[in-house]
Amino acid sequence: MSADVVPAFELDARWRLHPQVAIRPEPFGALLYHFGTRKLSFLKNRTVVAVVESLPNHPDARTALRAAGVDDSAAGAYGKALATLANSNMLVRAEAAEEVSR
Repeated sequence: MSADVVPAFELDARWRLHPQVAIRPEPFGALLYHFGTRKLSFLKNRTVVAVVESLPNHPDARTALRAAGVDDSAAGAYGKALATLANSNMLVRAEAAEEVSR
């Protein structure tokens, strides 16, 4: 797999921020900082910010997208953005995050 190919994001799984990731609101959207890897991600789409912030409140990412007003026909594009965050370890499956924080 080439470096620019992002694996598919499981919209029907439960996701959350990695326990070592902090989110900071900014005028352009938000910054994500991973204290473990020291990676920084810029979220310039406010809908993506809303989805990322609400992930722990929903049973899966698809429900979080719908709650943020994302139509199912647009879910693929948002899924790519979320996949990029998961690939950089900013987002993790909720079950994995619970094990990491123990």
